[in-house]
Amino acid sequence: MSNTLKIKEKIAYACGDVASNFYWRVFDVFLFIFYTDVFGISAAAVGTLMLVTRLIDAFSDPLMGALADRTKTRFGKFRPYLLWGIIPIAAAGVLTFTVPDVSEGNKLIWAYCTYIFMMLAYTFINVPYGALLGVITPDTQQRTSLTSFRFIGAFSGGSLVAYLTPELVLLLGQGNEALGWQYTMGLYGCIAGLLFAITFFATKERIAPPPDQKTPILQDIKDLTQNKPWLVLFALALIIMVTISLRASSGTFYFKYYVERPDLIGSFAMSYMLALAVGAASTPLLTRIFDKRKLLLILISVVAVLSVSFYFVPSDNITMMFLLQILIGLALGPKSPLVFSMYADTADFSEWRTGRRATAMIFSAAAFAQKLGGALAGAMIGWMLASLGYVANQVQTGASEQGIVLLMTVIPAVFAVLAIPLIWMYPLNDQKLQSVQNELEQRKAPASEPASQHGQEVVLNG
Repeated sequence: MSNTLKIKEKIAYACGDVASNFYWRVFDVFLFIFYTDVFGISAAAVGTLMLVTRLIDAFSDPLMGALADRTKTRFGKFRPYLLWGIIPIAAAGVLTFTVPDVSEGNKLIWAYCTYIFMMLAYTFINVPYGALLGVITPDTQQRTSLTSFRFIGAFSGGSLVAYLTPELVLLLGQGNEALGWQYTMGLYGCIAGLLFAITFFATKERIAPPPDQKTPILQDIKDLTQNKPWLVLFALALIIMVTISLRASSGTFYFKYYVERPDLIGSFAMSYMLALAVGAASTPLLTRIFDKRKLLLILISVVAVLSVSFYFVPSDNITMMFLLQILIGLALGPKSPLVFSMYADTADFSEWRTGRRATAMIFSAAAFAQKLGGALAGAMIGWMLASLGYVANQVQTGASEQGIVLLMTVIPAVFAVLAIPLIWMYPLNDQKLQSVQNELEQRKAPASEPASQHGQEVVLNG
């Protein structure tokens, strides 16, 4: 039987990441400047808020993964959460972008409580959504194609969010920026709910754990710590996420205070997201030419070089800014499909090595790395701006302006360079992965015998 997925199922799965980006892209691009310039919190306090809340949320990801792996319904393990999570995430989005009429200290408490609620609601629906990728198909090329559809959806939806959000805030707020944010997030919640429902109804879970598998949580965690491909991806995702989040969050400050063209923030973010979508769309073709590891190495190296080049662009050269941003987007676009496809591959590797499958744990721990990277990026931005004298809605000093430029250019490049040796360490090339998957198929065939431990070592070290 063919493992080829129908286009409509790939599109339906992609709808889930379009929905997720009505939240994640807003957090990535606008939340920091919302907290400083609309909500009224100092940059240092926002930096600490970002670190603490995302650390709390990051530790919830493995717990959510363990819960999802142990869920049994007639609809599967992961799909039901796409319906159960709609109301919590919609409510949390509105509350996070609500500015209460209270004292500054109580505002900070409100920000902590609502943002923690927001990230937990996001985890509740997004961890099972991510894990769904690992059980829709066992075919590695189809997984790459599916993740490409997913991130085309994510980046296309993200581009709309990046462009439309400032306009919607103005339109719906009618001069009241705080109210505009509240109404905008309410609208996004309704759209996201519809998209998550489409993913639920039009996808199918096809891969199940071994029927006699035991499910102790501590064993799942132990399996992760002994899964070298996953450990490499964990560290890699953390570092790359710092690179991406630094550029995304500092870009709003860059155009508002350095370029002094806040009207271009939406267009700049949209051009980047569209470039990411084009890059993601090219991934299935690129993986037919390059091994996943080699391709990722090339792409991250390009991102490092282009990010450094961005530092030398004068504040009045808008064309060059957009050009470099688009090129960086094209280079980073395939990163997400590649890495998430590789996570699904590590789930196969774990099952091959241990005889156990914990798909949601694999993907939830991946989300842990991403959120930890985002937390570190947010903290770096807040603390650095505060130390350099950033004052919201004022002309910046030379030091704080230079800090904004560095956060947009050289500092992300440094983290991209740090990712390169990690990519070299990833052990699952195409040949080894194919051997692992062939052996898993043989184990599931009624007449086949389990492979010996000696055979496993040959695949690992050959």
